Amino acid sequence: MVMPYDWTKSPAAPDVIELHLWPHQSLPPKGFVLFIGVTCVMLTFPLVPLLGSVVLWGILPFMLAAVAGIWAALTRSRRDAQILEVLTLSGDRAHLLRRNPRGDVQEWDCNRYWVRPELHETNGPVPKYVTLSGNGRRVEIGAFLSEDERVSLYDDLVRRLKG
Repeated sequence: MVMPYDWTKSPAAPDVIELHLWPHQSLPPKGFVLFIGVTCVMLTFPLVPLLGSVVLWGILPFMLAAVAGIWAALTRSRRDAQILEVLTLSGDRAHLLRRNPRGDVQEWDCNRYWVRPELHETNGPVPKYVTLSGNGRRVEIGAFLSEDERVSLYDDLVRRLKG
């Protein structure tokens, strides 16, 4: 199973590893175009018998509004999923950077020795909620992942933060 996160080593600094996390995108750009195209074709079938009549002009704006609504909803969904979290683990530092969909950035920094990953089975906003604790703060990581992916992420974090 392909996870929507990836561990990489820095070529410039061999003791630095980075974890990149992103939400799963189930509809790629080609799929978006295909879906909108098929929707337009399917919505034109009921209009064929109305060609040449005045009724067509009464129904056409509603069909166009339906396509525009689907377009807007899918575009908004895709834009809201443009999140990137980067956890950088160097010799003695842990740094978490989160880029939100609207472009704002949130950061957290801690001594790597004090970082503790925690898996909250039920007390989080989602089941199997993963947080990092350290430097007097608790920050979430990978809340947009599925339940199984968060458990796998937690196991990876425990393993990586030991060494």
